[in-house]
Amino acid sequence: MEQFQRLFDCLSFERIKKKSVLLASKVNGVYKEQSFRQILDDVNALTNGLIKLGIQQKSRVENQDKIGLISNSRTEWLITDFATQQSGAVLVPLYPNTNIEDIIYVFNEAEVKYCFVNNKSLYKKLSEVKEKIPSLKDIFTFDEGEDTNSWRQIFSTPNESEISEIEKRKAAIKEEDIATIIYTSGTTGKPKGVMLSHKNIVSNVKNVKDVIDEIGVREEDKKSLSFLPLNHIFEKTVTYIYIYNGYSIYYAEGMETIADNLKEVKPALFVTVPRLLEKVYEKIIKKGNELSGIKKTLFFWAVRLGSKYKIEGNTLFYNFQLSIARKLIFSKWQAALGGKVRAIVVGGAACPPKLATLFTAAGITIMEGYGLTESSPVITVNRFGKQNRKIGTIGTVINNTEVMLADDGEILCKGDNVMVGYYKNKEETDNMIINGWLHTGDIGELVDGKFYKIIDRKKELFKNSGGKYIAPQPIENKLKESFFIEQAMVVGVNEKYVGALIVPSFENIKNWMNENNLSFVDINNVLNNEAVIKFYKGLIEEVNKELTDYEKIVKFKLLPREFSLEMGELTPKLSMKRKVISENFAIEINELFGRK
Repeated sequence: MEQFQRLFDCLSFERIKKKSVLLASKVNGVYKEQSFRQILDDVNALTNGLIKLGIQQKSRVENQDKIGLISNSRTEWLITDFATQQSGAVLVPLYPNTNIEDIIYVFNEAEVKYCFVNNKSLYKKLSEVKEKIPSLKDIFTFDEGEDTNSWRQIFSTPNESEISEIEKRKAAIKEEDIATIIYTSGTTGKPKGVMLSHKNIVSNVKNVKDVIDEIGVREEDKKSLSFLPLNHIFEKTVTYIYIYNGYSIYYAEGMETIADNLKEVKPALFVTVPRLLEKVYEKIIKKGNELSGIKKTLFFWAVRLGSKYKIEGNTLFYNFQLSIARKLIFSKWQAALGGKVRAIVVGGAACPPKLATLFTAAGITIMEGYGLTESSPVITVNRFGKQNRKIGTIGTVINNTEVMLADDGEILCKGDNVMVGYYKNKEETDNMIINGWLHTGDIGELVDGKFYKIIDRKKELFKNSGGKYIAPQPIENKLKESFFIEQAMVVGVNEKYVGALIVPSFENIKNWMNENNLSFVDINNVLNNEAVIKFYKGLIEEVNKELTDYEKIVKFKLLPREFSLEMGELTPKLSMKRKVISENFAIEINELFGRK
């Protein structure tokens, strides 16, 4: 009988042993495909190398050795993850774009002993501050290069007695043991280390198997493209979901090459965040605008038709029209995604319903889900089957997981997927998990008796001067549905009305200006152009039609630049830090409310 209690157990599955391609990354412009056997050999050689470096196996997480990992998603990332687990150590991964102060803080709190990094640049960056991390003994790089320590130098093919030691260590690891500590960037304060056990993540993988099975991918088509950061629990857990369900995983070269990689790999399934899906859509619409004559007319007829799609309840005539649109227009959308995509799982933020509707109409099913790092992460997900899928919601609760709404609407979760706690932070753990229930911090509601919908973050709700609560996220999401708005932040704490900071999509507004015979000189020219301001006022008035009176945006300010990581305004996973943005744009906010 198949045993799956620890994450590395999946390497013993017969269906995985048969995979001619388990993982693949680009090497010199060509995908290097590696079989199960090749991956297992590398995992064991690195495990043996870590043991020879002095990695100890200890029972308490505070005493366990920690291995740092700062890299983009690639085959080497997962090999390091498996090897760290097998050695008895705990993986502490970070985003490659994490600022150096946070790296120092995290590595010191976790007492990281060794670190693997992506390339020479990261190696140099970390080496320069190594003396500030007393526990850090050495750094290794995945990319070969001068003046760096290659990770290959610690590989050691195990002999019979060393294999025995590895197996002994694996046997001693229990499902309750910590597999990884993932530090959440958070929109306020210092990063917190989320301790996730093997049981946490494995339970999540098992409890969504029916979701994956329902998609109905043929064995020969079981390919996925991975491009989200593996140190984020969403992509990490999805990776184990892929492996558990017999998929080959291909890693994209980078965010800028996703379109090309999709065509090369032809995946049946992949996961993404809404912003990347929006960018795909924007590129498709841009190409549509470049068409002329009957081709352009047909293209936008299909888009209008798709925007009226319903999961159930379409008329026979509508379905007839849709079949024509899919054959003539939407088939090209599918081809742009590789031609074999059955479904796209979307998470990490709210997916604009218009986007989900249109892609689903095009024959590309969008399955929006929801979860937190603290829940390993999946809590709810929309299914492939129509009866358990509702656009505009985060879906239904996964197997063996409990969800309820608190009196104030906060979503609470209970199950084996709920974290062990925050590393060295009992106070925050006790605030987050009460009587076994994980307090997500998200305010939700139940739709049609089984679908959950997020209204906003509990901490981001604010009161206006009249005492009315306002949820900024839904308003911001509606604003960002426009091609002409890149980012938006709603403001108005204790104010008489709501205001908004708007970051224009400068490329799209530039094209609009050219089409309307308005000269684009520079960004200031955009911000101060009366026609442009009038145009944005019209966009906001359209959004206001869907809002209650006290939610309506009365005044807005166009900003000259995007919110950025470099300015401290975004977390590594690109969530807004409202406090920092408010400080950096205090002058503009004061102008919105008539203050000097």
